[in-house]
Amino acid sequence: MIPDNNPKQGYEMLLRAVVAVVMGATLSACVTSRLEHIKEAKTGILEGESIVIMAKSYHLGNETEEKFIKCVGDSIGRGREGLRVIPNQEFVDALFPWFEPRTAPAETKGLPALMSRPGVAEIIKEKGVRYLIWLDGDTDKTAGGGSMSCAIGPGGGGCFGFAWWQNESAYEATVWDLDGLEDAGTVSADVSGTSFLPAIIIPVPLIARTRSKACKGLADQLKLFIVADEEV
Repeated sequence: MIPDNNPKQGYEMLLRAVVAVVMGATLSACVTSRLEHIKEAKTGILEGESIVIMAKSYHLGNETEEKFIKCVGDSIGRGREGLRVIPNQEFVDALFPWFEPRTAPAETKGLPALMSRPGVAEIIKEKGVRYLIWLDGDTDKTAGGGSMSCAIGPGGGGCFGFAWWQNESAYEATVWDLDGLEDAGTVSADVSGTSFLPAIIIPVPLIARTRSKACKGLADQLKLFIVADEEV
């Protein structure tokens, strides 16, 4: 809206706003992704069987984001071809204390001893858990630059400048087959993206959503990894 008391200033503000929008239209957040998997054993899943997704990184003192784990679980369970996902806290509570951070098995060679403990195998069978997925990784800011200044004066306010930053989301999922008590393999997602924030009066954020893209890519790969029953 052009101020009635100063038409010239109003037109200048409108022009600058248009320029900011044009800058936003000519720039776009840049995202690149790499998805990989290594299969160690034959997989497949039957009707009634389920999976559980757990944070592996607490073994290293850097807990994988809870929201990311939920995102992957929701994505795997979504749709007509979705898999049944047991909430990790429900699984941990049902098997207390064997999947607490200090007692959870670090390698598949610890599974036979765990399964021999009273009630463990029965609870896992009751819940239909076929695969245990250990998820590790995080999202970090790896670079950034530019400058931005904002001011407020008698004639109004606004921002001017240009800033950018780069994020990398790197996650790895290790799949354990609780039926064969073996490591079925790993699936990894590495997504990097550059976000931009140009501003002429109005900042126009162009965000590279690396975490959400890593979540979707990892979930899709895990679903294919588990469902596919090809030989290694």
